[in-house]
Amino acid sequence: MTQIINIDHVTRIEGHATVNLILNEHGDVQDAQVSVTQVRGFEKFVEGRPFYEMPSLTARTCGICPVSHEIAASKACDQILSVRIPETAIALRKILNLAQIIQSHALNFFYLSSPDLLLGMNSDPAKRNILGVAEKDPQIVRDGIRLRQFGQQTIERMAGKRIHPAWVVPGGVASPLDPAVREVILSEIPEMMTIIKRTLDWFKRSMDQYQEYIRTFANFPSLFLGLVSKDGRLEHYHGYIRVVTPRGSILADQLDPVDFNSYIGEAVEPWTYLKFPYYKPAGYPDGMYRVGPLARMNIANECGTPMADQELAEFHCLDKGAVLSSFHYHYARLIEILYGIERIEQLLNEPDILSKNVRAQAGVNNLEGIGVSEAPRGTLFHHYKVNEDGLVEKANMIIASGNNNLAMNKGVLQVARHFVRSDKLTEGMLNTVEAVIRAFDPCLACSTHAAGEMPLDVQLRSPEGTVIDRIARG
Repeated sequence: MTQIINIDHVTRIEGHATVNLILNEHGDVQDAQVSVTQVRGFEKFVEGRPFYEMPSLTARTCGICPVSHEIAASKACDQILSVRIPETAIALRKILNLAQIIQSHALNFFYLSSPDLLLGMNSDPAKRNILGVAEKDPQIVRDGIRLRQFGQQTIERMAGKRIHPAWVVPGGVASPLDPAVREVILSEIPEMMTIIKRTLDWFKRSMDQYQEYIRTFANFPSLFLGLVSKDGRLEHYHGYIRVVTPRGSILADQLDPVDFNSYIGEAVEPWTYLKFPYYKPAGYPDGMYRVGPLARMNIANECGTPMADQELAEFHCLDKGAVLSSFHYHYARLIEILYGIERIEQLLNEPDILSKNVRAQAGVNNLEGIGVSEAPRGTLFHHYKVNEDGLVEKANMIIASGNNNLAMNKGVLQVARHFVRSDKLTEGMLNTVEAVIRAFDPCLACSTHAAGEMPLDVQLRSPEGTVIDRIARG
């Protein structure tokens, strides 16, 4: 018999996913599939459009992290122009991207995940939301809203709009930084530092109560991949790909992002529209890797800002090698928020940050461009081919959430095997499955793309494929 329980239309994930739990003959969970049923059509939508429209067009894949797509798209277009963009424009792009990382991480940690962390996975679902958190600890909610506001307002002040701004353009940015905007952002830095330090202190004090989830939330060996600078520092805008093993050793380093097709493949499965990127030298599916804040903390020698470096040193003490539990994505996000605030202050104090030289002009000089940057959820690839008139003939985007797809599926399986003990689902089980997905902070609409509802559907199936039980939200 199939049972459907409508708990709430808010699932606290971004996109539409169906989780299928497959049982063996003994009633134990044998396999799990995170099926993403949306179809992203942007690679086809953009064909025939002028390349210089790509930053604004591809930003529409996401309302949460449009700046990331604008950055990667503009970097690909910079290659098509074959220009060296002004250093001030690079600094301004970095600030904008860091502001987006701050607001996106604040959204996940405070709005989507804090109800689980503060109220408990099995708490009353009617209260397990941001309003329930506000009732129990108003300060945490105020801090989360303020941090996200800072990130959003920084984007708006610099680029004119919070969502889908058109300021990042091929060759640089559309206009110089207003001195008054610089002063306003700098004036808010001390308040943001107070908030993020208070949040880090609270989270680290609470760590002991999360041990069961730390052990089971996608806690297994995998590769970790992302951008680092030439000297191995944390890098979000421009650098080289580093791949790290579960033991924390460097497997590959200084890989040119432009050559990503030589070391990253994309597999497909019949039960989902979300592809499965993998590290080619290890094959599929053994080439599973993770990206995003957890990966970035694992691959970086240091952050490059004083307080974030101290936090990174503490983070590295969590495991002997790489930090394997995806529960620690939460900790890594807080470190990146701290880093982002510190780094924005550094960049705003650079001597040429108010320079009027912020854009290089040129026509089509290359028929291909590849832009790679670090989005909040991980490494983002944009690859375009154009004709001599600059019209897009082919586009491919590998989204951060797609890069994590293999690990996210394996993580759901690990959680299900630990918590599912019979042929009957509970609401707490549903939320725990959701919680491991939330740890990855997938942007499923961004990864595949479609308009519509955002429910989560968990099914329990027999070895013959019969649906034994089902709980759905939305």
